[in-house]
Amino acid sequence: MKIGEAARRTGVAAHVLRHWHASGVVVPDRTASGHREYTEEHLRRAHVVRACQGVGMSLPEIRAVLTRDDASRAEVIGARLLRIRAQRAGLEAAERFLEHVIGCTHDLLTRCEACTEYARTSPHAATGGAPAGRPAADGA
Repeated sequence: MKIGEAARRTGVAAHVLRHWHASGVVVPDRTASGHREYTEEHLRRAHVVRACQGVGMSLPEIRAVLTRDDASRAEVIGARLLRIRAQRAGLEAAERFLEHVIGCTHDLLTRCEACTEYARTSPHAATGGAPAGRPAADGA
């Protein structure tokens, strides 16, 4: 099938498929006239690429993961699992903090040891209170 149909069936734009081709993660066949020709296998591969992107993998990481005999495959997957586990732990800590704040009886959160302990130990404490890439809000 042509790139337009492949784009429609995978839910990504044609320019994304061209980029994936250039990056080596989904490399379609070529017709005699040089047009990209996608097969069902290419579509399955595109869906796997989208799933990998959904868990935060970059195209170079995905390229390593897609090939079972790539030497860095296990390392890439292991590193991604560690990041996911760290994110999960951070989200669980944030959830515990917010659940505490809902019932906190202190007139100011800064007077609550549990609230300030979370603030001291949260990953955002080292960035001035804002997640990486976001400015700290004034008056917080």
